[in-house]
Amino acid sequence: MKVGTDGVLLGAWADGGQRILDIGTGTGLVALMMAQRFPTAKVVAVEVDKDAYCQASANVANSPFKSQVETCHDSIQHFASHRTDLNPFDSIVCNPPFFENSLKNADTKSSLARHNDQLSWTDLAESVDNLLSSDGTFSVILPIDGYERLIENLYIKGFKECRSCKILTKEGKPCKRILAAFTKDLARSPSTEQQTLLTPDGQRTEWYELLTKNFYIR
Repeated sequence: MKVGTDGVLLGAWADGGQRILDIGTGTGLVALMMAQRFPTAKVVAVEVDKDAYCQASANVANSPFKSQVETCHDSIQHFASHRTDLNPFDSIVCNPPFFENSLKNADTKSSLARHNDQLSWTDLAESVDNLLSSDGTFSVILPIDGYERLIENLYIKGFKECRSCKILTKEGKPCKRILAAFTKDLARSPSTEQQTLLTPDGQRTEWYELLTKNFYIR
C-alpha cells in the first residue's frame, strides 16, 4: 500500500491549517504532502500498523519536513481518548480503509489497509468530532458507497459538507471516487464540482496536472 492516486489527490486537495492530523497515515504520503503545502503547520500522523508506522517514521526522517511531522503508533480511537495535548486540530485528513464486508486480501497488511474492520465509520466520525476544532475541516477521499455511509455518521455529529469533488477517471466513465470536506462552521457556503483525471489518450487533464504539479516528478 505505497503511493496511490487516492492519497495524492487527497494530499493535494485537502484544506490545511496550523495543526493538521492525518488519520491512518500509512507510509506518510498525505502527511508529508500537507507539510509541503502548509510550511508553518505542525502535522501529527497516526498509524495503527507497526510496520507502516516504522516506514512512515523513516520517510519523515528522510524528508525536508521532519521538523513539522510527528508520527504516532496508535489507533485513532485510543489516540482520541488518551492524548495529553488537548488542543484541537484545524484540519483532519484521512484516506480511510474502504472495502466493507468484502472478500479480504490474503496479505494481512494489505487487508488491514483496505478494510474498515478496525476503523468503522462510526468510530471515524466519533474521533473526528473529538479532535477537530469547531471551525476546522475534515477532508477525505472515498468511493461513492463509502461516502454515503460516512456522511450519515458525520451528520449525526453535527457536521455538514462544505466542499466536494466527484472524480471521473475519464469522460464517460461512472464516478467512483469523491473528495469531500466537512465542517461544523455553518457560515461556510458549500461548493461542489466534478473533475476528470485523464484525457481520452491517457494523459493527465489540466485540472489534475495543476492540482498535483508540485508533487509528481513529471
